[in-house]
Amino acid sequence: MADTWFDRRTYRWDQWDPAALLEAKRAAGVRVSVVIPALDEAATVGDVAGRIHDAFVGDSGLVDELLVIDSGSTDDTARLAAQAGATVQHLADIRPDLGSHRGKGEAIWKAQFVATGDVLVFVDADLTEWGTHFVTGLLGPLLTDPSVTLVKGFYERPYREGALDDPDGGGRATELVARPALALLRPELTHVVQPLAGEWAVRRAALAAHRVPVGYGVDLAALVDVADAEGIDAIAQVDLGRRAHSHQPLRALGAMSVQLLAAMMSRAGRAPDADEATLRQFRSFEGAFVALQQDVDLTERPPFAEVDR
Repeated sequence: MADTWFDRRTYRWDQWDPAALLEAKRAAGVRVSVVIPALDEAATVGDVAGRIHDAFVGDSGLVDELLVIDSGSTDDTARLAAQAGATVQHLADIRPDLGSHRGKGEAIWKAQFVATGDVLVFVDADLTEWGTHFVTGLLGPLLTDPSVTLVKGFYERPYREGALDDPDGGGRATELVARPALALLRPELTHVVQPLAGEWAVRRAALAAHRVPVGYGVDLAALVDVADAEGIDAIAQVDLGRRAHSHQPLRALGAMSVQLLAAMMSRAGRAPDADEATLRQFRSFEGAFVALQQDVDLTERPPFAEVDR
């Protein structure tokens, strides 16, 4: 038997024409901000920002604002993003009185202080195989259906490393952590194809109503929070085709997984006891196992709507 939500709320990017979306946007009277969180992504951020700017900012009018939130890059990320047409905001300079954390979620939370859009579209900075239709695909349900609050992108995710080229091997944290956690704690969300997709869009007011994990848990937390607050019918997903990006080393996925599990635990009423967890991993070195230890930030920022501005 077909799943009703999947049939009703699953789309393809080519269902919307940019000109028709512009008309829908004007009729709705909303502003759109595209936000690109970035940290040391000089190799790709210029392409990502530049293509979005050329396609949708300016004469097109579909995107009112293109922001890159630079989380303290030590390379040319900020310069190249600005050169490509984006407005660059440095994370530490946004509400410095509130301090800063390192992480993608922190960039998304702080973006709310500087973005002016009623609809926020998030796009990762490290994309290497993608298209500007990502933006129109994500905007489609939000600009044409007022009952939709959050749109998640999904796509084929190849994994390439050295001679290895696995067309379906991307998304290791998705398969090993996010899907099992949803199966156990939020089974109604297991029909979301890419729960950790970095490409998603949301109505600003909905994001502002919820806590935001400062790290990698942000994408998953937003999905669960909107489902809990408004029901799964407020969520749509759009097939964006194919997406490739840089990959984290296997050990780096450990810290990411801790943050994902913490976000899920918190939303299941079992929040971690502290804002930091110690992750201990082991590596063989000269015949002995050496412990590698790192502290993982589990901080969640309060709802933006509750912050004194």
